[in-house]
Amino acid sequence: MTILRWLPAVIAVGSLGAAAAYAILAVVAAIVWRLPRRRVALVTLPPVTILKPLCGAEPGLYANLRSFCRQDYPQFQIVFGIADEADPACAVARQLQGEFPDTPIDVVIDSRIHGSNGKISNLINMLAAARHDLLVMADSDCTVGPDYLDRVTAPLQSPAVGLVTCLYRGMPARSIWSRIGAMYINEWYVPQVLLAWLFGHEGYVSGQTIALRRATLAAIGGFEALADHLAEDHQMGLRVRAQGLRVVLSPYLVLGEFHEQNLQAVTRHELRWMRTLRALAPRSMRWIFVTFSLPLALVGLSVAATRPPISNVAWVLFLLTVAARLAVHLVHRWHRDRSLLTDLWLVPARDLLLCWVWWRSMFGSQVNWRGSEFVVKADGTMRRIS
Repeated sequence: MTILRWLPAVIAVGSLGAAAAYAILAVVAAIVWRLPRRRVALVTLPPVTILKPLCGAEPGLYANLRSFCRQDYPQFQIVFGIADEADPACAVARQLQGEFPDTPIDVVIDSRIHGSNGKISNLINMLAAARHDLLVMADSDCTVGPDYLDRVTAPLQSPAVGLVTCLYRGMPARSIWSRIGAMYINEWYVPQVLLAWLFGHEGYVSGQTIALRRATLAAIGGFEALADHLAEDHQMGLRVRAQGLRVVLSPYLVLGEFHEQNLQAVTRHELRWMRTLRALAPRSMRWIFVTFSLPLALVGLSVAATRPPISNVAWVLFLLTVAARLAVHLVHRWHRDRSLLTDLWLVPARDLLLCWVWWRSMFGSQVNWRGSEFVVKADGTMRRIS
């Protein structure tokens, strides 16, 4: 009877310990990631084709695409792919063609559909225009510096490396919803990736940047093999590793813009990402609440605080968790152009919203992607329903 009376408090302290351990390790991983690393010296600078699938004139599109045209790299080509001549992104691509006449820029307009994933259909249509054997795919909503190409292609000098990808940092607009959306990436998603990286895991691949050889792409079945997958980047990483090749996380940090206008837009995007994670790792998804360090610590404290002397341990663990969670919030802002304390007050709301989206993601398999509704199957493929 005594054991049963104390069991909830013991479980609560265990939850607090898990929350504190995760938050502290996330901070350690972020700090280690930011430590200076020796850059790989390029022996040669092989020509590169950048593939940029476009759909719609999203905010900041011109500046984002222009950053790829300003690469400090001897020979590169850019291919913009658009499904419809009337798409406003087409005018932006044509404008850049005129602005950079010395840079080979091709605009491919092709409406053929090869599967449920519109981005992959676009890439299939674009690939024939690629002139070089080294390919770099990058999403349209990211910005890079002039050293981007040589940094992300450098690891491919090793024949053991099959694919290179990058982390990205969410760059919010001024709206509160944009800032909350960026915090999802910077303070929850990226810390998980870095923690896995710290322990040697090479499973992360982001569509913000994927660099690989044309021969590697052919060996994994080409883009056609990915045409119905929601998380085509993850699937590409799986197939590259199945070829016995490494997936390398480049130290280069891509900047991705967030322009969420309201709560509905935030939850729609995050629900799609959460359900994607659930499709990729359904068992792990049930335990992912351990990464919700602050809400988990609050629940643990509320149960254990009434049981001295366990309550003393609970308070210590709770304060450690809060300190580490705030450090996760601050560490990615260090030496950045935004104030460290600007969004500190949003941390509790951000974490509670994360719990709510996670809970919703456990029920249903429907996602919204660029205005269309899809059902995600257990194998990660998707089917359009509207």
